[in-house]
This record gives sequence, C-alpha cells and structure tokens, in this order.
Amino acid sequence: MSKHAPTLPPMGALGFVRYTWRQLTSMKTALILLFLLAIASVPGSIFPQRGNNPLRVNEWITDSPTSGSIFDALGFFDVYSSPWFAAVYLLLFISLIGCVLPRTKVHWRAMFAPPPPAPRNLLRLPESMSFEVSASADEVLARGQKYLSGRRWRLLVAGNFVAAEKGFLRETGNLLFHFSLILILIAIALGGLFGWKGNVIVRTGQGFSNTLTQYDAWGGGRFTGASRLSPFSFTLDKFNVEFDRSEAQLGSPKLFEADVTYRRLPGTDAENTRIEVNTPLEIDGSKVFLVGHGYAPHFVVRDAGGEITFDDSVVFLPQDGNFTSTGVVKIPDSDPQLGFQGIFVPTAASNNLRGPISIFPGPDDPAVFMSAWRGDMGLDSGAPQSVYRLDTAAMDQIGIVALRQGQTWTLPDGSGSIAFTGFERWASFQIAYDPGKEIALLGAVLAITGLLLSLFIRRRRVWITATANSEGVTVVHLAGLARIESADLPGELQLIRSVVSDLSDTASATSTDERREKK
Repeated sequence: MSKHAPTLPPMGALGFVRYTWRQLTSMKTALILLFLLAIASVPGSIFPQRGNNPLRVNEWITDSPTSGSIFDALGFFDVYSSPWFAAVYLLLFISLIGCVLPRTKVHWRAMFAPPPPAPRNLLRLPESMSFEVSASADEVLARGQKYLSGRRWRLLVAGNFVAAEKGFLRETGNLLFHFSLILILIAIALGGLFGWKGNVIVRTGQGFSNTLTQYDAWGGGRFTGASRLSPFSFTLDKFNVEFDRSEAQLGSPKLFEADVTYRRLPGTDAENTRIEVNTPLEIDGSKVFLVGHGYAPHFVVRDAGGEITFDDSVVFLPQDGNFTSTGVVKIPDSDPQLGFQGIFVPTAASNNLRGPISIFPGPDDPAVFMSAWRGDMGLDSGAPQSVYRLDTAAMDQIGIVALRQGQTWTLPDGSGSIAFTGFERWASFQIAYDPGKEIALLGAVLAITGLLLSLFIRRRRVWITATANSEGVTVVHLAGLARIESADLPGELQLIRSVVSDLSDTASATSTDERREKK
C-alpha cells in the first residue's frame, strides 16, 4: 500500500503576510539586517559625501568619470540619504520592535508566575541527588524554604516539595540590550532628520556668524535648514598652542585652546570663553568644537605699476604632523589672471625626495616656497572651485622661488611682485546640533547594562522534595536545572543540602555522578 504525502492547504494572502511578518521579526533576521546596515555604512566612510563636502564629490567624479558616474548613480556619495540605506534601516527598526515586544510580553507574565512544580522523578534531571535524614519532612522543607527565601529565590511551596527559581534579570538584560538598539536607531533618525553640522576655518581676529554662507562645509537633515540655525556669532580673539620640545615627545601639542568672544543673539552682551579640545562651547543646543589649527601666511601682491592688488592672509592646510602646509593665492582681476601655489613650512628644511618640508610644527624658521602661474584659472566657467586648489590646465608657469619672512619676489615676466610679510594662526571649528544625542547616550547605557545582566546573571531552578519511607526515615530528593552550562548547579545543590540536613544526621546520600558510576 503506497503512502501519499498529505496535501497542504493553500497559504493564502493572509497566511503569506503572517509568514512574512514572522520571518521579519525573528532574531535571525534582525542580526542579518544589523550586519547589512554595518556593510551599507562602509561607502559613507570611504567616499566623500555630498552633504558634507560637495566640492570634493565633484572633484572625485571629474577625476574618475566612469566609476564616479556609477558610484553616484548607486548613491555612494549620498549614502545616508539613499533609498537602499533607508530600506535596511527601516526594516531593522521594524524587525527589532516586532522581536522585542512579544518577548517583553512573555517575560512580563513569567516574572509574576510561580515557579513550576517539582517533576515526578527528580532523579532523572542531570543535576540531582538523593539522601536520607533523621529530621522530619516538614522540618527539611522549612529549612529549605527559609534558606532560599533569604537569598531572594522565588518560591512555590505545596505538599511535599519546595520549588524555587532565580535569574529572571538575565532575560531582562537581553530585552534591555535589544531595546537599547531601538533607542539608538531612533536617535540616529532624529539626528539625520533634524540635526546638522558644519565646519568652518576662522583666522585669528576674524569672526563667524551662524549662517549657511559662513560655513566651509555644511550638512543638514531633511527637516532642517537656514531658518532653524540659532543666530549666534563668535570672534576668535586668540589661539594658544604650544609644542613639546623634549626628545621623547618632540612636536606633540602641549596646549591647544581658543579664546573667543561670542553673542547668543545679535545685539546682546558679548561673553568671553575658552574652547578646548574636549570642552566645546554650547549655545542653544548647538556645540562648537575645536578640531584643528594651522597657519595663514600673509602676502602682498603688486602689479607691474606697483599698485597693491592683494594684501591679506591666506589659509594653508597642513599636510603632516609638522604642519608642512599647502595653499594658493588667486589674483583673478589681473590681466592675464595670476595665481600662486605655495608650500608653507614653519621650520624650514629640505629633503631630496620630498622637497621642502617642516621639521617642527612651531614657527622657528618660517618660509614659503612659491610657484607662479599666469593664464585662465577657469573661474568664468561657472563650475565651483576649491579655494585651496589652483586649476593650472590653461595656465603657464612663470617661476619658482623660496621666500623667507620679509622677502619679496619680483616676477620674472615683469608682471608684478609678491612679498611674504608674516603669518597668522587659524583654528578649525565643527559646529553641530544633534537632537538625538541624549537618547543615544541613554541607549548606550542601557546596552551596557543589558550586556552585564545577560553575561553575569544565571537563570536556574531548584526543587526539594521530602517524604517519609516505610521505616519512618525522611528521604530528600534535591535537583536543579540551569539555562546555561556556566551555572554552578552542583555547588548550589551542595549548599542547599548542607542547610536542609545536618551531615551528621545523614544516613546516606547519593548524587547524580555516584548513580552514574553505579550504573
């Protein structure tokens, strides 16, 4: 007689939805989505992001037109606003909620439920023992009840047994950890939708107003904009920096702080404060962080007739720990246009392979190495350009020179001169507003708390039964069950045994291991 597989009923639309929901809210799916979210964040760390540095993105695409266009179409230059990143993020959010809420409901009920009654045959449990005592069964159970209740075990006393349970905080820790992930996702969402941050370089003596046009780079969430920026302002009065000159820590910064004067609102009284690396200035929820510093050499450029066409300090960006810095000077109003590429070294030295370098970050022997270019800088094309880069594609080089402070270079084609008259310091600030940082901090605290509870709390159950045999001797069965192997159940049972009976009164005792040896 042949056996036929049973025909299963069709799943149907509702059944398919129920199946999909169960798969989405499983812990396995949550872990996979968390791993995918980590992978999806990698391009945001490798590629420049359009929200933070659009000029760098344009340069990247221009330098690599084929791969740049592909990466741009995939959203690699705007990762955190891309549809695929949002899809993984939202699925993880839904999966965690669907996973945590049912487990929380079950755990809540279990916390107030009594321990399960003793099994019919305790000696079948992996950790158990049996022994006889001269004390009565009621006395044995009373001793066990008193000992376990004194150590905050949850008890169920009925008939000839005592059931005890302990370690519910382990599951509480697991739920806290997963709930903390939900809080962190909410914090990230709040920061991504309503937060913003920007970077700005301010020279000593110059000021900054919190408007979009003042930022060198700015990125904000979808629900933020210029109207949400607090109208504060500050002036960099002085930048203090000192470098270690000892042989062991040569060049390491010993002091790194900025003295500023700020106003919370236009027209309000000015306030003075000092911004340090780990001590930002906080105004209306926005924080001003000190993140970097450097040098701004001062140049005076004259035309062929001796008229001053440029007289200002120019920010040079450091390229190494000794502040070998690069920058450009653009004279767009000259005819033809004139541009200079420069390398500033606070303590000048020469290297056969690398050229001019600095051997110490302090200004012991400042010098600047200039190359002059003449031609079309491409400013009339309409394409944005970086103020730290000179487009020399349509320009001709007219000379190279090294200048010490106070020296002047007369250009070889007679088009003018450039003088290196000194330098100023500049400081780089990151200004950020993140409405989700407090929630993220709470989530981090809960995550650590949950991990500690789940790692160090042991979930276990213990049963004690006591009955009198035909000879009037009390037979005690003692057994335990643990959810994890690391729980020291044999030691726990030995402690309970020593309490419920005096060892001198024990007629015989057989543990689990002894029974196995007899078998």
